[in-house]
Amino acid sequence: MKRFTGVVLLSLAGAFYPTSTLRAELRTDVESAIKRACGYFQNQVAVHGGYVYYYSPDLQTRLGEGRATADQIWLQPPGTPTVGMAFLTAFEATQDPTLLKAATAAAEAAIYGQLQSGGWTNSVDFSADRANAALYRNGKGRKKGPNNSTLDDGISQSVLEFLMRVDQRLGFKHEQIHEAVVVGMEAMLKAQFANGGFPQVWTGGVSVQPVKSAAYPDYDWRTENRLKNYWDMYTLNDDLVITVSQTLFTALEIYHDDRYRQALAKLGDFLLLAQMPEPQPAWAQQYDYEMRPIWARKFEPPAISGRESQGALETLLRVYQLTGDKKYLAPFQTAVAYLQKSLLPDGQLARYYELQTNKPLYMTEDYKLTNSDTNVPKHYGWKTDARLKEIEAAYRTVTAGGKWTPPSVDEVLDDDGVLRVIGALDKEGRWVSQFDGERLVGQPKFRPGEAYLASAVFAQHIRELCAWLRR
Repeated sequence: MKRFTGVVLLSLAGAFYPTSTLRAELRTDVESAIKRACGYFQNQVAVHGGYVYYYSPDLQTRLGEGRATADQIWLQPPGTPTVGMAFLTAFEATQDPTLLKAATAAAEAAIYGQLQSGGWTNSVDFSADRANAALYRNGKGRKKGPNNSTLDDGISQSVLEFLMRVDQRLGFKHEQIHEAVVVGMEAMLKAQFANGGFPQVWTGGVSVQPVKSAAYPDYDWRTENRLKNYWDMYTLNDDLVITVSQTLFTALEIYHDDRYRQALAKLGDFLLLAQMPEPQPAWAQQYDYEMRPIWARKFEPPAISGRESQGALETLLRVYQLTGDKKYLAPFQTAVAYLQKSLLPDGQLARYYELQTNKPLYMTEDYKLTNSDTNVPKHYGWKTDARLKEIEAAYRTVTAGGKWTPPSVDEVLDDDGVLRVIGALDKEGRWVSQFDGERLVGQPKFRPGEAYLASAVFAQHIRELCAWLRR
């Protein structure tokens, strides 16, 4: 900015304009871009009110975890709940009622796929022949279809988070949405084990198991592996404790039911139990009922997990802030010190560290255990960014009596950044991406340079523009 004779001038694209005039014009342009982009997604992209991950520019090819049929939508992020939340955010920023209508339609599409077990799986099938349908609560699925509610990849969590926000915005007056939330949250509470942990999948209430502390396997974990029902056991995989805790925090905020507070405290208790003893006082990705690290998929060995350990620490911080009980801070000094010693030369953390030896643990492309990262399968994240400095800062904040909230993943755009986002919107109201070889959710088989539309890109840009409006 430059200041002349008491008038603030803002520099954009090499020219200077009076701030008040430009701000008003830019705000109008931002609101217009939001409405154009949302209008395209709502009116051209939606199928039965829902969405998938990726689309060809002509909308003839639709992709979720693989190719979607003409009557399928995807719930796993960045599918229908991600797009629906973008609509809701856009409504709150602009007060355009058509955007609330779009969010409500997405919520109704998600509700169609609610399972009899109360949660959701990754996709919903609206086809007349029900070929890909599960056992839906509305009776419109397959009678013998799968009934596996899942917390994997944030599926049930993202749907519930979205539905609760829409329910709140509609004043709890949309009976179908409100009922789906009640059923879904009751199912999540029943899916919590006595020790406070959660499984990856459930079809009803979980089994009763003894409460134990974590221990190293007393067998050869390299060869005695491949538990067939690992999904029924305790898991932290793919940030499950972060997403489950966020769902419970949102439910507590909106509905003021003390059971959600109790469930969060129990989840914190589980993380205390699940912290491994020395020499690796952090967390594994998956445990059996004896609280020993176990195999999950063929590329997910028993090990200490850099990614999930950071998520456990961040969740414990939030549970401490909720309860005020200092026991939830007890793991920090040993866990953070261990993770700092385990940093890789590039400053990242390995996804896996070998039990006891603490060597970084990987897989070869033919799924053999190795300590080398030179020949790993490309579909999986074998390393993760270290957030230890941020976690330590958050720990200092809360122990000093301050308030900490997890940071947003979105970049906070300045005016030039907003102009770039608006400028990238084409005449049809689309942000068109081109594939340059990056690893994408769902692993679509795009050719280099191929153009596509991405729900994640749409939602991110809508959030960015709305955040600028709020500022």
